Amino acid sequence: MKASKIREIEAAEMKTKLSDANEQIFRLRFQLSMGQTDGVKKYRELRKDRARMLTIAAERAKGGK
Repeated sequence: MKASKIREIEAAEMKTKLSDANEQIFRLRFQLSMGQTDGVKKYRELRKDRARMLTIAAERAKGGK
């Protein structure tokens, strides 16, 4: 998900998406540890999306856009 799309999302919805991403990352990390390497690309994308959401949330908390 691009940062511009994340900026359009309201805070409550972003919080929901962030918790969903955390849950998916946990499940994928568990699968990877069991030797199922099918989700490596999805895992990386989720980590980056989560980082973008956290960055934008911090900007909003600081008083940015």
